[in-house]
Order: sequence, then C-alpha cells, then structure tokens
Amino acid sequence: MMNDLWLAIGHLANDLHKDRVDSLAKSIADIDSLDEFNRIRSAFGPNIDSNQIDTLRSAWANAPETPPREIVAALLAAAQAAELVSSHEAVELVWTGPKTGLIPTRKTEQVILEVIDRSESELFLVSYVFYNATSIVECLNKAIARGVRVRILLESSAEHGGTIRGDSIQAMANLVQAAVIYVWDSEAKASGDTHLSAAVHAKCAVADGDLAFITSANLTSAALERNMELGVLLRNGVAPRRLQSHLNALVSTQMIRKWN
Repeated sequence: MMNDLWLAIGHLANDLHKDRVDSLAKSIADIDSLDEFNRIRSAFGPNIDSNQIDTLRSAWANAPETPPREIVAALLAAAQAAELVSSHEAVELVWTGPKTGLIPTRKTEQVILEVIDRSESELFLVSYVFYNATSIVECLNKAIARGVRVRILLESSAEHGGTIRGDSIQAMANLVQAAVIYVWDSEAKASGDTHLSAAVHAKCAVADGDLAFITSANLTSAALERNMELGVLLRNGVAPRRLQSHLNALVSTQMIRKWN
C-alpha cells in the first residue's frame, strides 16, 4: 500500500511545476491528517487532471498512518529527483529544408516515423491537417497491428465548424481505420471570444510518455518532404510525460472529443 502512495506522489512531482510542488507541500504541511484533504484540493492548481488528485487521496487512505509531514518530505524529495532526471533529457534538432552543413540535423519525416516505430502502447499525434502522407499511414497501421493505441487530434473541416478545406479527418479515418480520432469540441472552442476563429494549430507526436516530437510540420507530404520545417525531438525527462498527461487531460475533460 505504501508503494502506491509513493508512486502517486512521484507522478505528481513529475507532472507539476516545481513552484506548484512547493506550494502544495506548504498546504499539506498545514493540515493534521487525511481527514482535511479537501481543504488542500485547490493547491494542486487548475490544470492538473483530477484523477491524479483522487489517486493520491486513495493511496493515502490505504496508508492512513502516514502523517502529513512524511507526505511533504516525499513530495519535495520526488520533485528534486524529477528535476535531476529532467536535466539528463536529450534534445535533438530536427530540420527539413536547405542545409548549411554547420549543424547536424535529421529530417522531419524520419523523426515522426521513429516516434511511431518506437511506440509500444500509447501514441498521440496532433496536427492541423493530414494530406497524402503515405509513409505515416503505413507506419501508423503497423503500430496498431502490434497493439499500440493510436489517437490523433486534427482540425475539423469547414463543413463541420472548422477551418480546413476538404475533410482530412475522413481521409485519415479511411486510411487508418483503427485509430481514435479527436476534434476540438465546438462549444469548448467557442468558450472564449466568439467573434474570433480558433483552430487546432499544434503539431506534435508523443509515444508512451517517453519520446516526444514537437514540430512546425503538419502531416502532409509537403511538410514532410519539401517545406522548411523546424522541430525538436525530446527523449526521456519530464517534457514527454507532461505532454502525454496534457493530451490525456484534454480527453478526460472533454475539451477534445471523439470524431463521429
């Protein structure tokens, strides 16, 4: 039971910013026992997945003899460990376009295929548009065949309230039939200034919370082969896990919803 508690604390320390961890630790230090847990829920911050809060509470309830001061010590220690791990995160520059020969880089298509190939259980792709990216389609279907859960967030077509001409979502669904495709919920998208349009303009790929590619490139043949595109590949460390958690939270909070 104690292992579950330490694991829950470790995940929190890994996902929260250090300043948020410090604030949370101070709040926990001010309570006398688990019975006062509800007093500190706001200290976790507005952007955390509520499931993580509930997981910590449940794990603590299974080890009720653990005083708040031990929770605080474990949380601060885990945060420090997470910071050390993140310092060993490997960052690789990814570039498609003219080369100078001064800086070694790899092409966008090569790196996206690597992220897909290395996925073992979870893969999440985000792109504004998908068009004619044959190599990506083949790689995604191979990942699905080996048991990877593939989820893809794309911008909706103009006919469905989005900004894309044509229906790239339908095209993706036809070519990668086992993928779960998401769109930005129209009500959530319009929750801000309704006089201005908004679109899914992020582009990234994250595999198993361990490998993340953040890029300017869409999932199109032009972006992968011809355009000038820039990105970074992040191996290990905090960033891939946080990106995975953020995308999962968009799903759980229904900010993005399943297409069809």
